[in-house]
Amino acid sequence: MLPGWFGFGAAVEQFLASHSEPGMGLLREMYRHWPFFRALLSNMDMVLAKSDMHIASRYAELVTDAQLREVIFSRIRSEIDASIGHLLDITEQRELLESNPFLARSFRNRVAYIDPLNHLQVEALQRYRAGNTDDNIKRTILLTMNGIAAGLRNSG
Repeated sequence: MLPGWFGFGAAVEQFLASHSEPGMGLLREMYRHWPFFRALLSNMDMVLAKSDMHIASRYAELVTDAQLREVIFSRIRSEIDASIGHLLDITEQRELLESNPFLARSFRNRVAYIDPLNHLQVEALQRYRAGNTDDNIKRTILLTMNGIAAGLRNSG
């Protein structure tokens, strides 16, 4: 999901710094009247809603260099917070996917199946990296990849 939103928060902050208060009004007007910008933010709304920092932190634990992990993951955490905040501000929503309740409900129903697959995948990757490269571990990694992708649907 990262490529679908990373950098948005920083870009909006830079835009607002150079356009001050009228800048947010302009972004809101663009959202209301420009179909391309509206579609862009709608897609970003979806991928941000599907981004789970708790799950991401489990994958981050796979990075053995603790200092590198913290530097990169703290940057990702900061950027997702800024991206969500600015997206909600521009779209004037209180929460992600507020404008698409059907998708929000559909994804909430799928999370119960996707989350365990993520945890299984992290465990399988840890074992594989520790040297357990038998076929069952490889198969688990591939099956969890397919299951997660199927559960995420168009963004998997």
